[in-house]
Amino acid sequence: MDELSKSPPDKKYWEAGGNCNMAIAAARLGLHVATVGHVGDEIYGRFLLDVLRNEGIKTVEMNERNDKIDTSSTAYETLLCWVLVDPLQRHGFCSRADFSDEPAFSWMSTLSNEAKMAIRRSKIIFCNGYGFDELSPHLLVSALDYAVEVGTSVFFDPGPRGKSLSTGTPEERKALDKYLRMSDVLLLTSEEAESLTGTVDPIVAGQQLLREGIRTKWVIIKMGAKGSILITHSSISCAPAFKVNLIDTVGCGDSFVAAIVFGYIHKMPLVYTLTIANGVGAATAMGCGAGRNVATLKQVLELLRGSNINEDDSYWVELLKSHSGAQEITLLAKLAVNGNHNWLRRAPMQNVVSELLPRLECAQTNQVGAC
Repeated sequence: MDELSKSPPDKKYWEAGGNCNMAIAAARLGLHVATVGHVGDEIYGRFLLDVLRNEGIKTVEMNERNDKIDTSSTAYETLLCWVLVDPLQRHGFCSRADFSDEPAFSWMSTLSNEAKMAIRRSKIIFCNGYGFDELSPHLLVSALDYAVEVGTSVFFDPGPRGKSLSTGTPEERKALDKYLRMSDVLLLTSEEAESLTGTVDPIVAGQQLLREGIRTKWVIIKMGAKGSILITHSSISCAPAFKVNLIDTVGCGDSFVAAIVFGYIHKMPLVYTLTIANGVGAATAMGCGAGRNVATLKQVLELLRGSNINEDDSYWVELLKSHSGAQEITLLAKLAVNGNHNWLRRAPMQNVVSELLPRLECAQTNQVGAC
């Protein structure tokens, strides 16, 4: 990997990744975005800063200047991830963090005043499980604690790392548990939810995470090609996925998060929020790669106007019927006909889209809360 870094591939293969995917997708939805972390002073770092700057994203250094580090050492350099793709479009990810027991930036020990200011000024802070590959559990928990202290909502997506963190070092297990309990919004795939709860039913798993949380308001389960589910203490909302020509799934989950943030900030109806998120994730899947290749607002608007969702009524009814007696249940559907299922409220796609389009068109002003 050191040799690869010294002899970089053609720049056309370079791309921003990780949480930058979410940041870029959020900025393209008109949200004001800042990234908090570390970028080295080398060609890769300068490239990343240029990409973020061009997307209108602010960058904030996470460490205090008095943290002792040799700026010429490998540990100070921008963290690179090599994405390996086979002929079947399956992906493998590899970085120097995979070959060390310590996070890539374990030398960072203190949350900078600049980072604290960025958290305090933000409505939401987002962290995912891969953050543990880069930053120490102590530093990540300090960011969480500060967000809670100043009233900034916390979004957490444990991702595939959730399972290994749950059996990791005592510090990792404690930090994971705290993020799961203290976050306002949790986002997981159905497989990730099962690995953390031992429950196969995604709704039951989400409800368990909700009960075990202290501040948790939403648990969102990503169901891949089926769609997504948003669970609160009093409701279950479901939205089937859009039918698209799938090219590449890298960055889909990250960009999905950006749209959930958009709906949360704008206090949109829950099924509307899922519809936008499914649209942003689907639009990203129609491209190749992540970073600057994540969904554009224009692509999302086109998908919404097309309203071509992967409706599978029997699947959703079977999944939801065991929960019919306890909570308000809403399902995005092409038609509003409820049939024999009076416990299930269907939200007509046409109505949802007619209300979403003005909101998203307004987002092109790039001002949060302008509409």
